[in-house]
Amino acid sequence: MLLKMGLVYGLLLLICLDSFVTSDYQGDALYALRASLNASSTQLSDWNPNQVNPCTWSNIICDNSYNVISVTLSAMGFSGFLSPRIGGLKTLSSLTLQGNRITGEIPEEFGNLSSLVSLDLENNQLTGQIPSSLGNLKKLQFLMLNQNKLQGSIPESIANLPNLIDLRVASNNLSGQIPDNLFQVAKYNFSGNDLNCGVSFLHPCASNNNNPVAHQSKLGILIGSVGGIIVILLLGGLLFFIWKGKQKGYKRDVFVDVAGEDDRRIAFGQLKRFSWRELQLATDDFSEKNVLGQGGFGKVYKGVLGDNTKIAVKRLTDYESPGGEQAFLREVEMISVAVHKNLLRLIGFCTTPSERLLVYPFMQNLSVAYRLREIKPGDEVLDWPSRKRVALGTARGLEYLHEHCNPKIIHRDVKAANVLLDEDFEAVVGDFGLAKLVDVRKTNVTTQVRGTMGHIAPEYLSTGKSSERTDVFGYGIMLLELVTGQRAIDFSRLEEEDDVLLLDHVKKLQREKRLSAIVDRNLCRNYVSEEVEMMIQVALLCTQGSPEERPTMSEVVRMLEGEGLAERWEEWQQVEVNRQEEYDRFQRRFDLGEDSIYNQDAIELSGGR
Repeated sequence: MLLKMGLVYGLLLLICLDSFVTSDYQGDALYALRASLNASSTQLSDWNPNQVNPCTWSNIICDNSYNVISVTLSAMGFSGFLSPRIGGLKTLSSLTLQGNRITGEIPEEFGNLSSLVSLDLENNQLTGQIPSSLGNLKKLQFLMLNQNKLQGSIPESIANLPNLIDLRVASNNLSGQIPDNLFQVAKYNFSGNDLNCGVSFLHPCASNNNNPVAHQSKLGILIGSVGGIIVILLLGGLLFFIWKGKQKGYKRDVFVDVAGEDDRRIAFGQLKRFSWRELQLATDDFSEKNVLGQGGFGKVYKGVLGDNTKIAVKRLTDYESPGGEQAFLREVEMISVAVHKNLLRLIGFCTTPSERLLVYPFMQNLSVAYRLREIKPGDEVLDWPSRKRVALGTARGLEYLHEHCNPKIIHRDVKAANVLLDEDFEAVVGDFGLAKLVDVRKTNVTTQVRGTMGHIAPEYLSTGKSSERTDVFGYGIMLLELVTGQRAIDFSRLEEEDDVLLLDHVKKLQREKRLSAIVDRNLCRNYVSEEVEMMIQVALLCTQGSPEERPTMSEVVRMLEGEGLAERWEEWQQVEVNRQEEYDRFQRRFDLGEDSIYNQDAIELSGGR
């Protein structure tokens, strides 16, 4: 019964990452820039090519739609060249790379940055000409190219930029005529080149405070700043009086359902706030016929929004209890730190005085557990290549939670039922309802034991202390689920053997070298034996009794990719042999002890009294 409930709970979070379609190319373009700049292993180390969305990367700023709008890589000692793939970042408004040793030419593709407002490449070693394609940047206001080795003339197209207010190309090797319109720019500097400006020419090489255009610009900035301050003060006063007026009737931890507004006591990040009425209509007034499943903190309903978007709504009916409230806060808080293509992501939430609801995209392919054990006639069996991708994708998702989130995140219930499948059958680690945020300075956290029997690490079950290695254990069991297609605990095995736990069952068959008896029969022998053996080896390394002996998830990723498994497996085998020999010796002594007890004749200790 517990296993079925765990499976249902895993199926509740039917999610995909379709809101991040545009983010793939953003991450690829930025990672290409990192590579072209010859960044060292310690520079931009959190720029992970496996992430769908680069918005959590250092030196990157995104808007509310997860579009990259700013890249700032100043004075970092880069010595490479500029990748032309950056030209694909259509939403980028600011690119700052000043103070490095970047060489090569400015790519023509930079002219495709249609949203660019500021381009700062000064104090590098750039060569070649200023691309005429920069004249396509109609929103460009600041162009900083000082102190490079640029040659040729200033393109006429630059003079046609309608919003340019600051142009600096000093200390290059430029020559020729400066387009007349550029002398009307509020602030400019052409000095240190062989251009038609200076004492022998009509125009100075640098703007000054007497420039009427510049004066008008500064005056406008001053007026705008003063006006902005006045508006802020007025709004601040208004908000203060509103706040004071509500203090007397304000109750702690009460959320008001006002469409489009956020409760300021929870940092919801870049999530959409749904109104109660919107979700009520989407789920047909939370009809029982739309229930997808039920977990420890409430039911999940299938819904359809007004634009026909399918969603899954988790309704936390017990939010007033410590567990329910904390589950809501945990899932929402983690949204701001966990963004990866192998992790599920909330798309919104709803709060009312009596409700907490979480909104996800609906996932058509359900969970790995469903595809392994619950498929209906006619459904496609999860083939071996797909299972390999699930293993690697899940490992990468957990690696991100453990090693790239700050604070780090422990999932605490890793299993096949909590790994969902997107439209391409790629793994998406779901269900953070049991996850625990851990300060990076701590290695474990003592808390109430949460999870699913058969997947819980022994030290967590006995002490209540979980760590990243707790997740590694659960991941190892999930690998065995992928290989065998079986549940972590199956009492039906008692009919043929003593091993109720899947781990013990596989260990026994592995010692007996009965590989074919381990592998899921639904695969119909359509698998590569060496790959199956490798996955079993990784699983057994992950499920070692001592948490210190288990690999980290980054080590697991490398082993699945074929690096370092052989050495580690050899060490494990030697330790396992010693343990088995010790166990056998103990068993023999125990058996001998039994014989010596039961085979003794009765002894009269004393005479009758």
